[in-house]
Amino acid sequence: MTRFAPVYRALGLLLMLFGLTLTAPILVSHLTSDGAEWVYDEVFLLTVLSGTFLWYRYRHCRRELNVRDGFLLVVLVWTVLPAFSALPFMIQLGMTHTDAYFEAVSALTASGATIIAGLDQLPKSINLWRCLMQWMGGMGLIVLAVAIMPMLGIGGRQMLQTEVPGPMKDNRLTPRVTQTAKGLWLIYVAMTGLCALAYHWAGMSGFDAVCHAFTTVSLGGFSTHDASLGYFASPTIEWICFAFMLFSGINYATHFLALTGRSLLPYGRDPEAGWFVGILLVSGFVIANYIWKEGSFDDMDTAFRHAMFNVVSVATTTGYSISDYGQWPMFAALWMLFLCSFATSAGSTGGGIKMMRALLLYKQVYRELVRAMHPSAVYNVRLGGAVAPQSVLFAVLAFGFVYMVAIVSMTLLLAFTGLDIVTAFSAVVASINNTGPGLGLVGPASNYSVLEDFQTWVCIFAMLLGRLEIFTLLVVLTPAFWRK
Repeated sequence: MTRFAPVYRALGLLLMLFGLTLTAPILVSHLTSDGAEWVYDEVFLLTVLSGTFLWYRYRHCRRELNVRDGFLLVVLVWTVLPAFSALPFMIQLGMTHTDAYFEAVSALTASGATIIAGLDQLPKSINLWRCLMQWMGGMGLIVLAVAIMPMLGIGGRQMLQTEVPGPMKDNRLTPRVTQTAKGLWLIYVAMTGLCALAYHWAGMSGFDAVCHAFTTVSLGGFSTHDASLGYFASPTIEWICFAFMLFSGINYATHFLALTGRSLLPYGRDPEAGWFVGILLVSGFVIANYIWKEGSFDDMDTAFRHAMFNVVSVATTTGYSISDYGQWPMFAALWMLFLCSFATSAGSTGGGIKMMRALLLYKQVYRELVRAMHPSAVYNVRLGGAVAPQSVLFAVLAFGFVYMVAIVSMTLLLAFTGLDIVTAFSAVVASINNTGPGLGLVGPASNYSVLEDFQTWVCIFAMLLGRLEIFTLLVVLTPAFWRK
């Protein structure tokens, strides 16, 4: 048996489970006769049979996954599953492997960047598949698997620790990791259902309501229309979306504690929630005033509506748009792009470095300033009333450094290939933060189809790097990981 045989067995089980999710677009395709029925039948069989083969080949390897196994399994899941997910795009739409893989990675990482134009004319099953993948990727396929794996004989604690975002991964909400995963998913499913009902009440068709609920709660941002949420031209729909984006940008652990305790106190004790909501609302007011005075809109009410929605959409890494904010003054667009780097909470479905890391970085800088003035002073970095361990601070500093190096390196790489600096920088920032639309050639009024294959692969790597919180992917790429 090979060294990573339990990982391959687990991957086989995950592929089989993932194949079952294809039954949704299969059903829609057959009901609507959209011409893609046989495509999903083939992809379903290929995915399930591939998973069955892997599981059967390593079925006797039942030991508990260790930390190294967990890292490898997470990386394999987020790189192998998109290869199968991309097949409907390649077969039905005739997309190249690069473009189809980009679309699948963007969906599963809940990034929202797309290469496909003409979304309004796509088969309904294709649009459903895109949105369903974002919904599954939003909370994390691994967390779902952790809730199911114990029944199949595979422990999942290491998988959860490498998948759950945020610097304090060891904090668990319930004594058993499976209970944690199930609790998070129950809230996630319930909020998705409420969001779909609200959208339908506001005027969306049942199909659009379900698809947009998937991509709103997951903070993914895929739409069934090229004009994104602007297609509906409905302030009611926009404010519903606004509310659910704010909800999903807060730590789901906080929602879990508030629900189980039947109290709003956990939101007050959450060190990130107040900063998250406050920064977004203040930014919305500032940008609304700025673009109104700069003449982007004729009246303040319209400026406020467009500014608040787009700020929250970009900052929460959702990526919906109701207007082309790429045409706004550059300060407004850059500030929104800056917010998506850190605004969402750890444990939310958003991307970026997370508000918790940003707060720890700020407090660490402030501590160094205090120590420079008072070398003998004892000043501990606290978050939520608790002293942050030195190991966490060092890890956050390292993460911030690698995050900046990754953005600069990939921006220079894209600029080297001929992209203008605004497009190159914004494409990298939007990809690594799993936001979707950038600026310039990849702005909200365009898409990523303008990129060449090499540039597309750079963005694919950036999306995976951001979704796996950088270290998970980099650890597997180090020589030390493969030494016995």
